[in-house]
Amino acid sequence: MPHPGRTRKPSYSAAEAVAALSARDPKLARLIQRAGPFTMKLASKQSPFEALLESIIYQQLHGKAAATIHARLLASFAEPNHPDTLGAPPSAASSLGAGLPHPTAQHILDAPNEQLRAAGLSHNKALAVRDLAAKTLDGTVPTLARIRLLSDQEIIDHLTQVRGIGKWTVEMFLIFRLGRPDILPVTDYGVRKGFALTFGKLKPSDKVTPADLPKPAVIEARAKKWHPWCSVASWYLWRACDLAKPPQN
Repeated sequence: MPHPGRTRKPSYSAAEAVAALSARDPKLARLIQRAGPFTMKLASKQSPFEALLESIIYQQLHGKAAATIHARLLASFAEPNHPDTLGAPPSAASSLGAGLPHPTAQHILDAPNEQLRAAGLSHNKALAVRDLAAKTLDGTVPTLARIRLLSDQEIIDHLTQVRGIGKWTVEMFLIFRLGRPDILPVTDYGVRKGFALTFGKLKPSDKVTPADLPKPAVIEARAKKWHPWCSVASWYLWRACDLAKPPQN
């Protein structure tokens, strides 16, 4: 998801996408009408290395816990006694990473294991961020300028070579960092649940079971009419899940 405070609108036309999706799929059109305008924002400042490091940290963790670990990691490279100090005081971690300078790939590779673990990274995540750093330095993870020239599939092929980064993580990167308009994350729980709520028999009050969630092929068949705006359709399927939540008192 985009980093708070540093966002921009996608470069594609949301109005064109919404109009096309609404014209081609009446059921999706009803969801769009209920959910309202397309307001997705992109993270506008992160490099691929920075965005993917954050994604690895956030995997399988509650958002607040992951944000705390991410901030601790950044702060550990900003402490005055660190040999490669980046200049920010450790107290800046209290703002959950806002404004902290980001370590480079070389910083991550040079950091002792104790530093990564003290920030809260598990053993597997520490290995993953080191592999991300190594593959950033050797060019497997392209620079932002180079990655913008690659196709969606080429980016998936490059980035899934990194330990701990699967296709879903790259799909989130394509949608929320690069603003690619035609990404359909068919294994995403929210997309599958939103699809079941919109096109299946699932009702907002139902307890969701695995049988309620569509197989990827079912989503892909429906999505033939959504191209080249599958990212926008996916965003609305996530909104279907939001609309199904009971109102907060």
